[in-house]
Amino acid sequence: MSKLFEQLQFDLNASRKAQDKPRTLLIGTTVSEVKNRRIELRRDFTEDEVAEVLRKGIKRRRESAEAYTSAARPELAERELAEAEVLEAYLPAQADAEVIRAAVRAAIDGGATQIGAVMAAVMPQFKGRAEGGTINAIAREELARRE
Repeated sequence: MSKLFEQLQFDLNASRKAQDKPRTLLIGTTVSEVKNRRIELRRDFTEDEVAEVLRKGIKRRRESAEAYTSAARPELAERELAEAEVLEAYLPAQADAEVIRAAVRAAIDGGATQIGAVMAAVMPQFKGRAEGGTINAIAREELARRE
C-alpha cells in the first residue's frame, strides 16, 4: 500500500473525528477516486498513481475555479482553490522554474527544435514534480527565443 494513500486515509479519519465536514468530503472523495483507480488497474496502485489521481483532482478544481470566476461566482472559485491547496499539500515539492528552464534549454541544445520533441525529452525528468502546462509554457518561451 502506498504511503501517500495511507496518509490520505489517516487524514480522513482525523477530519471525521474533528467533524470537519468540508475536509472530510474532499479527502473522502479523493480516497474513493484512488480506490476506483485501483479497480480500473486490477492491481494495487503505486505511489505515482496515487499522486496522479491527486494531480487530476487539483487540475479539475483549478478549471472549476476559472469557470466560477468567469461566471462571477468568486465565493465558489475560492472554495475550489482552497480544495486544490489542500490536495497540493500531499504532493512532493514542485520543481523550480529555473531547473525546468535549464532542462528545456538542454533539450533544445540537444537538437529538439519542435515543441513535441522538447516536451518528450523534458516531461519524464519532472514527472510528478511539475505540471505539463508549466513545462509547455517554458518550452514555448525558449523555442521562441531561438527563432
